[in-house]
Amino acid sequence: MSTFADSRRKAIQPTLARLPPLTSLRAFVATARHLNFVRAAEELHVTSAAVGQQIRLLEDYLGQSLFNRVRGQLHLTPAGLALVPGLTGAFDAVLAAMAHFVQSDHEQPIRISVAPSFASKWLIPRLDALRRAAPGLQVLVDASTQLTNLDAGDADCVIRYGSGPYPGLIVDHLFSEAVLPVCSPEFADTHGLWGKPEAIEDVPLLHEEGAEHDQSCPDWGGWLRAAGLSYRPSPGGFRLNQSSLVLDAALAGQGLGLGKIRLAEAAIRSGRLVSPFGVPQPVSSSYFFAATVHTARVMRVDLFREWLLAEARALQTMDEIIGRRIRPAADMMAAE
Repeated sequence: MSTFADSRRKAIQPTLARLPPLTSLRAFVATARHLNFVRAAEELHVTSAAVGQQIRLLEDYLGQSLFNRVRGQLHLTPAGLALVPGLTGAFDAVLAAMAHFVQSDHEQPIRISVAPSFASKWLIPRLDALRRAAPGLQVLVDASTQLTNLDAGDADCVIRYGSGPYPGLIVDHLFSEAVLPVCSPEFADTHGLWGKPEAIEDVPLLHEEGAEHDQSCPDWGGWLRAAGLSYRPSPGGFRLNQSSLVLDAALAGQGLGLGKIRLAEAAIRSGRLVSPFGVPQPVSSSYFFAATVHTARVMRVDLFREWLLAEARALQTMDEIIGRRIRPAADMMAAE
């Protein structure tokens, strides 16, 4: 004669469609290992109340108690003891499979398409931080201004400077940009630039042209108009086709350039570049991360994206960066 227990066992014969919740199984395995709800909760990064609730759900599903509490100590019941080996082995196998997948995924380099100036002035100096945040992650940086077809697999993701949005892609705004007159402190001293924007009529100026230049970024004439100044830019100077080259020329004492603050941040903070006059002029273009819906879910791409967003959140504000400008020697002595 069929008993109620027999009927229940038949009713819960496990299939993939009828397995108990994975969360409950995880809670059981962790609790069985520690025989303590608090330590199991710490391992799973949840509350002990949540662990207890999941255990009760599993016991309701199975129709049997899995733990007893004797004198404040948690013990496995015979049913719990019978369940432990199979579930523990199953989760060990899952963990091993995921570890193998993560390792093989890391062995494939993430291909990042990025403009040359952003690569050299912002990304490359931070690669050691990326290595510490994601050990073993292989990175291939493709520094180019050429259009990248993500759907065709030209790269796994891109960092672009533009106006956005980028339809059909997963897109994150990283940070905005502004430009400011910059030069080496020696150049500012030699040409008497401190607090004297009129000197712009006589000093060599650095101009950005080429593929990295965007229409929202003012040239010297546009910057002067935005600043409400009527001086005429000096005709002398150099024309360069990358933002980074403008900064490199300024660092080398070759002239006064309109530098993108985010790219010049490290040099400004260290005092190797200064802004002798003027205020930042915001531009409408910003920096964006973009990937296809499919590649954004790939583990190595997701790791890079999360690191990139964390770095962007940690950036100083424009005012904090500009606040580190080196003052003229006379101002320094007066302040001492």
